[in-house]
Formats: sequence, C-alpha cells, structure tokens
Amino acid sequence: MSDDPISVVLQLAFIAVLYLFLLWVARSSLKDLRRGPAVPTAAEPPGERSAQPPLIVVEGGGGLRAGATFAVNGSMTIGRSPAADVEIEDRFASARHARVFVHEGLYYVEDMGSTNGTYLNGRRLRSQELLRPQDRIRIGDTEFQYRQ
Repeated sequence: MSDDPISVVLQLAFIAVLYLFLLWVARSSLKDLRRGPAVPTAAEPPGERSAQPPLIVVEGGGGLRAGATFAVNGSMTIGRSPAADVEIEDRFASARHARVFVHEGLYYVEDMGSTNGTYLNGRRLRSQELLRPQDRIRIGDTEFQYRQ
C-alpha cells in the first residue's frame, strides 16, 4: 500500500463503491426472492373449472416484468413496502397501496388510504369494488389485469 494520501483515499473510495455495489446486488436478489415465483398461466380445458386461484398479471411498470403473474390466495397487498405481497417500484405508490381479497367466494379490490389513489378500469376507487375477469387495476404508473 502506498503512503501517498491521495492514493490511500482513492483506494478506500474504490473499496466503498465495491461494497455499495455488492449491497445493491444482495438487496435486489432479496426482493426477487420475496416476490416468489410467478404462477404460469395455462388455458383450462373446455368444460372444466380451474382449481387455481385468480391471478393479477403485470401489464407494465413498477419495476416488474410485463406478463409476470401473482396468485391471489385469499388476500394480497400491493405497494412499495417490502412487506407487501406484490412489491412495486413506483414513486406514485404508497407503502401499502391497495388490497385484493376474497369475500364469500368473490374477489374485490380496495384502496388502502393511498395518497394518489387506485384506479379500476380508469375510474378512481372510492370503496371496495368487485373484480371481474379482464379488469384493469392501475397504481401510479403500474398496471395490472385481473384474470380468473
């Protein structure tokens, strides 16, 4: 190691940048692991009812891959928080922005008091609303489609 102060500072700065990069890679990997595997969508044979839960399909935005799917197993939260079931990277989303849930066999979506609102088929949610196949949910710049 050199005794030149500038050289020492540059070496320490390089090591700090290297550690920050490794921290960023580890954080990104943990986010992917928390998200869980995407559920593959398969066409169901005619006349048979699928036992699979409904899906929320990413159409775009939120740092998610378009086409990624998330199964709605009872209840699902969407937001910026790592604790959300579907974590999105959207500056217009709240930590716990919206919730998709089942009640008496029907699936609903509701805004969880977010600042910028949740939109269903282009209309801002004022209360919980029943979801129908092909409905579009928008949170900030992130869009999803509901599929059964």
